[in-house]
Amino acid sequence: MNDHPSDDDPFNDHPFNGRQFNDQQPAGTAVVVGAGLAGLTAATGLAAHGFDVTVLEARDRVGGRTHGIEAAPGVLVDAGAAYLGDRHTELLAMMDELGLKTTPTTMSGASRFALGGGTGTGSDAEPGPGPGPDAATRDGRFPPLDGVALGDLFDRLSELTAAVRPEAPWLTPDAERLDALTAAEWAEQHLTHPDARLFFPLFLGEMTAADPADISVLHLAFYLRSGGGLRYLNAFAGGAQQDRIAGGAHQVCERLAERLGRRVRLGEPVRAVHQDADAVTVHTDRGEHRADVAVMALPPLLADAIDYRPGLPVRRAGERTARGCAVKVHLVYPAPLWRDHGLSGWSVNARGPLLSTVDDSPAEAGIGVLTGFVTGAEAHRFAALTPRQQRAAAVGQAAQLFPMLPEPTACHVTDWLNEPYSQGCYAALLGPGDWPRLGPALTAPHHRVHWAGTETSTAYFGLMEGAIRSGHRVVADILARA
Repeated sequence: MNDHPSDDDPFNDHPFNGRQFNDQQPAGTAVVVGAGLAGLTAATGLAAHGFDVTVLEARDRVGGRTHGIEAAPGVLVDAGAAYLGDRHTELLAMMDELGLKTTPTTMSGASRFALGGGTGTGSDAEPGPGPGPDAATRDGRFPPLDGVALGDLFDRLSELTAAVRPEAPWLTPDAERLDALTAAEWAEQHLTHPDARLFFPLFLGEMTAADPADISVLHLAFYLRSGGGLRYLNAFAGGAQQDRIAGGAHQVCERLAERLGRRVRLGEPVRAVHQDADAVTVHTDRGEHRADVAVMALPPLLADAIDYRPGLPVRRAGERTARGCAVKVHLVYPAPLWRDHGLSGWSVNARGPLLSTVDDSPAEAGIGVLTGFVTGAEAHRFAALTPRQQRAAAVGQAAQLFPMLPEPTACHVTDWLNEPYSQGCYAALLGPGDWPRLGPALTAPHHRVHWAGTETSTAYFGLMEGAIRSGHRVVADILARA
């Protein structure tokens, strides 16, 4: 049932990865399941090496966990993955190939903090309007909490991060103990100061979209190490959040899909993957796709929902694997008015729903966009509200944090926690017992079935960079076996 290109198919017209798409005798046939960054990277890479490729996507759009929504007429903002830094070399190379540019994440100005119960001992922390007795305006991003306590927290996290083996976290010294312990249990054992205990889940939610009870200490340490280390992951200027893709990250997948043309089939969820001695057959509600190889570019919880014959020797998710707990809120204003008051738009908040906010106003678009992140346990609570309740909670909190702002012209909520074809964002959360069992099989092919996706990348796990690297890896693996 695979479609074949016509002479005027865009597949023939665009060079990619140094190869020219063509309609000569194919080097093989491949079905790629999932039209996110990993799947489309794999598909275009295989096509560039002569494979006849079909991409199957359950949604009615490409992009996976990158997604552009219209904040104002003709102005799109990132409802999913958004940020990148200079170490994200494969993403930057792909952007250059596709003609996409970066725009800096704006962070000039003071930050707002509503950390009820914090000591607020910093000399430059001044009371300001907002929820809680310690609402403060402060230069920079360091919160008005006890500096020694937070320094101890970051030192402890750095020690964990330095000890992990990023290429094989299950082989980390003391891995069994670290994997058996949740981040919540670790915090209970090691964080004695109330400010450290207050800040830890907020920091963890920002970095991993996890509740501390959901992930193992081994996964926490691996995630931080995989992403470039604690300082790099947490930084805007010079860090992993330095830039955004001008016009939205969704454009990467859209432009890759344009090159593949009608080889990308939308609205076709995969139900089963069956193999025999000669081929692999991917079953959908519309029919069958038979090929030499299949690439499953899906989050592990989704991959496990598919029927495999023969069955997988190791499932893609464990009993404690959880969905990334993230809901993204965009509040739209006539302009980034907070800047007129010397504020960056950045805030950190002990109470939800918006545990942090950032200025995501598109350059030269004439509007202001304040993006709020709802993560961890708060994401579950917020996702259970009605749309009206969600808007009221988000708008009300923004009015307390930034009382100079008018009523937003729009409020957009993107619930990744309950998105059926993502089942969480930024990435799956690996809990106790997951890494020792899942890790050794992370990238091992199952006969003709290969695995891609940011959760299969031990470099930049959970990030766009990790997804792209996984796509390149799977292409190399298939070519090596051809």
